[in-house]
Amino acid sequence: MKFNMKNGTPEKQRSACVVAGIFEQQKLTPAAEALDKSANGYITSILNRGDMKGKAGSTLLLHNVPNSACERVLLVGLGKEQELGDKGYRDAVRAVFKALSDTSAADAILFLLEAPVKNRDLSWKILQIAVNGLESMYRFNRLKSKVEEAEPKLQKITLGIIKPLTGEEQAASEEALQQGLAMAEGMSLAKDLGNLAPNICTPAYLAEQAMDMAKTYKLKVTVLEQKDMEDFGMGALLAVARGSRQPPKLIALEYWGGVKKGKPVVLVGKGVTFDTGGISLKPAAEMDEMKYDMCGAASVLGTLHAVAKMGLPVNVVGIIPATENMPGGNATKPGDVVTSMSGQTIEILNTDAEGRLILCDALAYAERYEPESVINIATLTGACVIALGHVASGLLGNDEELAQELLDASERSGDRAWRLPLFDEYQEQLKSNFADMANIGGRAAGTITAACFLSRFTKKYRWAHLDIAGTAWKSGKEKGATGRPVPLLTQFLITRTTRQSGNTGETVTQSGTRKGRRKSKE
Repeated sequence: MKFNMKNGTPEKQRSACVVAGIFEQQKLTPAAEALDKSANGYITSILNRGDMKGKAGSTLLLHNVPNSACERVLLVGLGKEQELGDKGYRDAVRAVFKALSDTSAADAILFLLEAPVKNRDLSWKILQIAVNGLESMYRFNRLKSKVEEAEPKLQKITLGIIKPLTGEEQAASEEALQQGLAMAEGMSLAKDLGNLAPNICTPAYLAEQAMDMAKTYKLKVTVLEQKDMEDFGMGALLAVARGSRQPPKLIALEYWGGVKKGKPVVLVGKGVTFDTGGISLKPAAEMDEMKYDMCGAASVLGTLHAVAKMGLPVNVVGIIPATENMPGGNATKPGDVVTSMSGQTIEILNTDAEGRLILCDALAYAERYEPESVINIATLTGACVIALGHVASGLLGNDEELAQELLDASERSGDRAWRLPLFDEYQEQLKSNFADMANIGGRAAGTITAACFLSRFTKKYRWAHLDIAGTAWKSGKEKGATGRPVPLLTQFLITRTTRQSGNTGETVTQSGTRKGRRKSKE
């Protein structure tokens, strides 16, 4: 779908549909007012009949509006004007795209940027329209022989701007649009990988996707095979892979768009392409959803796609330990003791706590990049779903500044995260009589003790952990991957480049190039 921006008034636009907002108590936005005035009060007369009250997320489609150059006018409710916040605005955007997809309109012009959202600027609104609009249009039909649902006709979206922008505002708006589109593409990639059947999306398939991305964007890719992992001493990762006939892979994808020889941000994504639980077998009900246990890996690839698409001036390395976790005659047993790449020994009390085992070797491998910081992303614990539901991802880490950066990015992107404690007292639950540590710490504080386990392998750098067990996919009628936390991670990296450019007195363009220096105001 193509997106662009255009100055003009709504009543003069030639399009299949023009979209304008309505607040509660029938208050019109400037765009709706312009349409109503041109139509001699037609819209007001419709509202007076009670067909629409401006409730947040409601829509009303009108045809043949007098004196309008558009075929249709779509009104969207924005709720109470003084209370329009992040969620309300996103809900309105999603409602617009859902309504548009139910029509035969091939293009539409949206006048939603004028709506005042609390504590948000124009760039934020533009990015949200791009991300939430494309997300609303996402369909996964690749594995169906016959698509039952008709594909939406919508192909082009124009963001209408009534008030002319300054040159600086125009540049910022264009950049926000490109950021939003890249972020949405990254989410779609992550969703596609998550939604694929586990007999297709294997560790080898993930490696192929990384190699394809490296070829497209001229990135460096390294794929470690089982023999390489043995040479590195990755006993924890190999312990998980032992029960599967699918060979494990450790994938490292490098994007060097920032300062030459600058330290990279390393993203480590859990890539268990199917998790039976191993010998500690899971219940059969809903086990099919364990194909989503590689959504951490998918989010790393999605984020790198977005970063490369934008050409962000930042150094990022993605590391993906990929394997299946299967039962079998050669599978790891509860009670086995393995030696990790770091040299620390682990007593495996539960083979279904496998994510932390593959991550700990990947985190040790990350040291070779001398990282500025490391963020690991994993569908790690059911306990996180109990604690935070399906709204927020769990956030833990060993560095206050890094954790706050991620929380700020989660707020701006709408990809929520919530910080949990990582007190030393929780480490006591990982004690083992036979090894340096156990791989589980009991039911109490399961999300925290899982992070405590990982923290033992991150002593040499700043580190944060995102537990996305409750946010990576949806169950039930809307079953499917969500693409989270691609928005959070991408926004985190965008904000870093903005901050760095501000520190150097440079303007960073969308392509990552730098324009003229300006004097700093100190």
